[in-house]
Amino acid sequence: MKKIGVITDSHSGITQKQAEELGIMVLPMPFYFDDTCYYEDVNLSREEFFRKLDSGSEVSTSQPSPAEVMKLWDKGLERYEQILYIPISSGLSGSCGAALGLAQEEPYNGKIFVVDNGRVSTALHRSVLDALELIEEGYTPPEIKEILEASRDKMVIYVGVETLEHLKRGGRISPATAALGTVLNIKPVLKFDVGTLDTFKKCHGTARAKKAMIEAMQHDLETTFREWQEKGEVYLLAASSASEEATEEWLKEIREAFPGMEVLCDNLSMGVSCHIGQGGLGIGCSCRPGRP
Repeated sequence: MKKIGVITDSHSGITQKQAEELGIMVLPMPFYFDDTCYYEDVNLSREEFFRKLDSGSEVSTSQPSPAEVMKLWDKGLERYEQILYIPISSGLSGSCGAALGLAQEEPYNGKIFVVDNGRVSTALHRSVLDALELIEEGYTPPEIKEILEASRDKMVIYVGVETLEHLKRGGRISPATAALGTVLNIKPVLKFDVGTLDTFKKCHGTARAKKAMIEAMQHDLETTFREWQEKGEVYLLAASSASEEATEEWLKEIREAFPGMEVLCDNLSMGVSCHIGQGGLGIGCSCRPGRP
């Protein structure tokens, strides 16, 4: 039996196939279309997901049940002595808080260590990779939890939204604002920072939204994350709910704007895409967690 394992959830953008390659486990997050429950990367393809989303089907996200979480933990504990569980930020979902409570109970106390470092999407994926590196370096689960949570504010994500429809459905903007924004071709850029998602900027058209995101990322690397950038300890991130062609074009623009930097890119999870809609594009960064 191996000593330490890693489990995350599908909001990380890590597919079941990628999880197998990494040697980790991924909890599929549930969501509902017209009262029918689906699980990401299990019983609904991305193509079918967006077809349903665009058809106007009523969609809602949900937390996994305690039974689902414990079932995966139990499976993990058959393979590992201790487990780091790195779920979506507690600022975006109550599933992290529920997991923290479960981990204090038997038989999980001292075996499951829940990390709440305010991550989602590719930034959460990067945290999983950071955890695997720290395991290889010999750190214990409590130490890794402390290291990852200490770097909570060392990341940012910007997401450009193609349609206002899903923000309207989720109550983030009013129907009148959505209607006016559609007429004026307004493309909001959202900012995910330390566990919260807020509007960063409103742009006229997709091209200006992409330009605004790249400029914001360049500014952050020159200011907020300058220390880590100078040490070569910044990971560039990208995410997309757009087509393969649009995603590749976005990655090309990012690479041209940040020459020499590798980019980790994932599909935005279906749970996140419920609120973003199709055509979303994101850019962000995460700093290498500091060691004690």
